[in-house]
Amino acid sequence: MKSATRSASTAFFSAPGSDVFPPTGGVLKRTFDVTAALTALIFISPLFLMLMVLVKLTDKGPAFYGHRRIGHNGKTFRCLKFRTMMVNGDSVLQEYLAANPRAMEEWRATRKLQNDPRVTVVGAVLRKLSLDELPQLLNIIRGEMSVVGPRPVVEDELEMYEHAAIYYLQSRPGLTGLWQVSGRNDVSYASRVAFDTHYVKNWSLSSDMVIIARTIPAVCLSRGSY
Repeated sequence: MKSATRSASTAFFSAPGSDVFPPTGGVLKRTFDVTAALTALIFISPLFLMLMVLVKLTDKGPAFYGHRRIGHNGKTFRCLKFRTMMVNGDSVLQEYLAANPRAMEEWRATRKLQNDPRVTVVGAVLRKLSLDELPQLLNIIRGEMSVVGPRPVVEDELEMYEHAAIYYLQSRPGLTGLWQVSGRNDVSYASRVAFDTHYVKNWSLSSDMVIIARTIPAVCLSRGSY
């Protein structure tokens, strides 16, 4: 299966500087993205600054964390978040997985852990309320992400998309998306792939508006977030 996925996306990774497909939604979606992200940053700037200070004061280390993700046409970018994990998170994770076979199975299946030992106390709250993802507004302004789209993945995760990877790569990854408002971590990874594929195949600005509207109660109720 992995070889099939690699062959489906080889063209994207072999030419990182070239556009193979125009991004889903084109100029209309991009115009909305920039307008929405700039407006949101202006209105939430006090909250944004407060969270930066909170992260810095409660745990040593940087306020932001940028993880390399796969974007439109296979271009990699640093997906920004407020840091929610310990600075030595990688070593903590490896030790935890080695001592917990069930956690290892969960990690292999979803690349997430419901009880992640790396997450700080403040980080757990930020994740529960999805506030850790607010810095991705900067990714949107830079053209690396969209307000709505598939959630950004790492290369290993893209292999789990198999032949559907081509649809993921046609769109800019989203701050929110159909998966987030349809159960998020409570649904299987196969369902997540199906949601992303359906979104790209059936994109419209009106569907983006519906997803944004559904995001508000999903975040408030913390559906599937951990």
